[in-house]
Amino acid sequence: MDAELDINYVLKNISPQLNEGVFVFCSVHNVKNIKEEYIMASIVEIEGRTIVLKKEIADSLKFPYSVSMNWITLSVNSSLELVGLSAIISKKFADQQISCNIIAGYYHDHIFVPIKNTVKALNLLRELS
Repeated sequence: MDAELDINYVLKNISPQLNEGVFVFCSVHNVKNIKEEYIMASIVEIEGRTIVLKKEIADSLKFPYSVSMNWITLSVNSSLELVGLSAIISKKFADQQISCNIIAGYYHDHIFVPIKNTVKALNLLRELS
């Protein structure tokens, strides 16, 4: 499956899918006591490692977090070198006062939005196509 570099094709075929569950971002200093399959995403920062977990996992581990989010995956296979997708989505969401956290995976882009904005975010993404 070739990754797509054509922004018009990607927007036309964006096909947002809501993933099951509620997710949170947590900052931890080590992950050795966390099962690998619980960690949906991870990035190392100076202050610690940010991990994305299902809310119930974070609660069971007593990890603090600031906001509960839904996870939307863009089904189109977009290239890591595609220019403008994150900017277009961020602008569309910002115009509607929706915060979003976009994470690029190897095959797809993933967008985390506050639960209260999920339906609106999905509708805005569908408008792009």
